[in-house]
Parts: sequence; structure tokens; C-alpha cells
Amino acid sequence: ITKTVKARGAKMEAVIEERTAPAVVIPGITYGNLVPKVPFLGYRLLKNIRMEQVFPYINKISLFRAQWQFRRGNMSPEEYEKIIQEKVEPLYEEMKKRAIREKILQPAAIYGFYPCYSRGDELVVLDESGKNEKVRFTFPRQKKEPYYCLSDFFRPKSAGLDVAGFQVVTVGSHASEVEQKLFTSNQYTDYLYLHGLSVESAEGLAEYVHALIRKEMGIASTDSTNMEDMFRQGYQGSRYSFGYPACPHLEDQTKLFELVPADKIGISLTEEFQLVPEQSTSAIVVHHPRAKYFNI
Repeated sequence: ITKTVKARGAKMEAVIEERTAPAVVIPGITYGNLVPKVPFLGYRLLKNIRMEQVFPYINKISLFRAQWQFRRGNMSPEEYEKIIQEKVEPLYEEMKKRAIREKILQPAAIYGFYPCYSRGDELVVLDESGKNEKVRFTFPRQKKEPYYCLSDFFRPKSAGLDVAGFQVVTVGSHASEVEQKLFTSNQYTDYLYLHGLSVESAEGLAEYVHALIRKEMGIASTDSTNMEDMFRQGYQGSRYSFGYPACPHLEDQTKLFELVPADKIGISLTEEFQLVPEQSTSAIVVHHPRAKYFNI
């Protein structure tokens, strides 16, 4: 499969050329939107983040129900809400205070912007000069309509250079150390609560940095003011993490580290290309308005 572009008025529209089938227009993916003017090219470190800045970005529904396992079950909505307000919310407040007091969560991030262009199923990322290739990612394409591939959300070279964001975040290794001590001393409930908080804090930190990237890209005006909507991608563009359907190749994390050297914030890769410390996440940030999660 190769990708070309087809002129439609003032816009450019993505087209897939199949060797064995007529060209297929990828619905809704046009390149009439402006390429963001980012404040810098390359990468920046964020080491002075306070957890008070991150906590508003934590998905409490995911924390309470999935991580802490406070599920409604057979309770009425009123009974469940009473438990949330009288038990779970106070627990959450206490765990946040403990995390700050004991410096259990130590947030840090690195993010950056690079010029790029798409070439078929590939995303070619250039250096800061916009002249030399730095890394190249290859993404899978859907076998059925609408035939999406992550590269489709970036301009082909013939339409001019685009820009991509990249981020890696962590809440540090100390959280895992404290969790391990709790587990080995049979304090399983405390372990569950702290582990859940650290997992969702890492996700919240990813949301926080993504929001910063959207602001610096100049596309934050469409951000929802409701956090539950935000967690459902209530903003322009999307954030794709390695290991998920749209970019499943974990080994591509090595390429990501060439763009945003995460070792500068204490993150490394295992032989299986997993991030260490455990509570760390990475992502490619796409600004295209049509970019949302999709399965392959």
C-alpha cells in the first residue's frame, strides 16, 4: 500500500493506492488545517512539576473502580455515591497528602517537537533544521474501511512539512520501592491503594504534559472544561502510546529516545523495550483534528 495526495479545492485529501484495487479516499482526513507554530524544535525537560499540578488530571473513576476496586455491584446509585463520598474520597485525599508528605511520587517529564512528513505507512521525523532525517516510524494500517494508519494524520512531503510532538513521563522509582516494601510486609491494602494511585498519577502526568503540548501548539482552545470529557479525548488531536493498536511496536521506543532522551529524567528500557521505572508512559502527540483512537 502506498499513499499519495489528491487535490480537492484548497485542501489536500489522503488517498490510499492499492496494488490490486482502485484508489480509496480516506474519509475525513484532509490537510487544510494549519500546521502549529511551536515555540521550539528539539526537546525540553520538566523536572520541577509538583503533584498538586498533576492531581487534577487524575481519572478518579478509573482510580476508584479499576485500581481500588470500589465497584457499585448490586448497590443502588444512592448507596454507591454515599460510599464514594464518605469513604473513598476521604481515602483519596489522605493518599494524596501522604504521597506529597513522604515524597513518594516524584514527577518528571521530557517532551519535544520535530518537523516531519508522512510517506505511505511511514512517519519520517527530521532534525531541528528540517533537512535531515532523524528517525522513521512504520505503522500498521487497517485492513478494512476506513483503512486508517497513524501516518495518515500527518502531511505528505508534497503538502509541506508537518510537526509532531513526543513525550515521556514518569512518577519516579521511589513509588515502586515503597510499594514493594508494603507488599513484602503483607500490607496488601496499603499496597493496593498506593499502587493504584501511582499508576493513575503517571497517566495523569501524561494528560498534564499533553495539555501543555496542546497549549504550546496553539490548539488548546477546543479543550473541554469537563475533565470526564477530557478523558474521552475532549480535545483536538490525540496521544498514541507504544504497544497499543495504532503503534504496537515497543521496539520503536528506542527511536523515541533519540528524539526525547528520557535517560535525562531517569528512564531506561528493558531488553523487551518496556519503560523503567514501571510507572512511566510515552507517546506520540498528533495535532490533526481527525486523529482519535482506532483499532487495527
